[in-house]
Amino acid sequence: MRGFGLVETKAGLHETVLDELGKLITSGAIQPGDVLRIDELAERNGVSRPVIREVVRVLESMGVLSTRRRVGVTVAGRAAWNLFDPRIIRWRLDSADREPQLTLLGELRGGIEPVAAALAAVRATPEQCGDLTRAVVDMSVHGKAGNLDAYLDADLLFHRTLLAASGNEMLAALTGVVSEVLIGRTHHGLMPEHPNPLAIRLHADVAQAVQSGDPSAAERAMREIIAEATDAIVHESTPDSPVGTVGTADAGTADAGTDNAGTDNAGSARPTR
Repeated sequence: MRGFGLVETKAGLHETVLDELGKLITSGAIQPGDVLRIDELAERNGVSRPVIREVVRVLESMGVLSTRRRVGVTVAGRAAWNLFDPRIIRWRLDSADREPQLTLLGELRGGIEPVAAALAAVRATPEQCGDLTRAVVDMSVHGKAGNLDAYLDADLLFHRTLLAASGNEMLAALTGVVSEVLIGRTHHGLMPEHPNPLAIRLHADVAQAVQSGDPSAAERAMREIIAEATDAIVHESTPDSPVGTVGTADAGTADAGTDNAGTDNAGSARPTR
């Protein structure tokens, strides 16, 4: 196992070692059952033993490592990992396991976000309705400009608000999972440079359905968002797929959806149910 080659300030050492060791384990470079020695890790990477011990404690809390008496720190099998931890998701998306991981996460989203959208149509506050609409408008503006980082920020706000608007704290607790999917797609070049306008329209449809208090329409539109996103990932992962023609429900451009989510409705209250 190679060293991490760290040259960092003391404040950044912990997170850097955590990320590097986490990536090595989740990518399979370090195998389940391998025994890690504190002294060896510290020497190999030029950090103190307290830094390594703290990293080990964090990885133990995530189920990635276990400490066995008379054996030491051992890499746990994948079945023991907290697969919902956003850091584990991020590390796996950074590995060769990226596409299968995105598929699994897409299936998970299909069981979470449509339900959250339906609940939000019943429970969302006027403020949350306004936040959804403003997020859609921002997605339109930044998508048309080709500013994918700013688009991502608006997209994250949309999905975070939707999960919170469900009024279900268990669903809201999965915000980190959904966020890592969206972040991973952008950072790994799986977002079209010029997305299909249908994508933003679908987000607008969800926002409108939530504001109108229509659970069925909200759930249906959210399922379409996830289906579009899944299709886009497949196309963007194919080397010969045409650039700029693939739709993605989390990477829309400006001209779509503003009929359903214009600025006139940004702060309006939804009907009381």
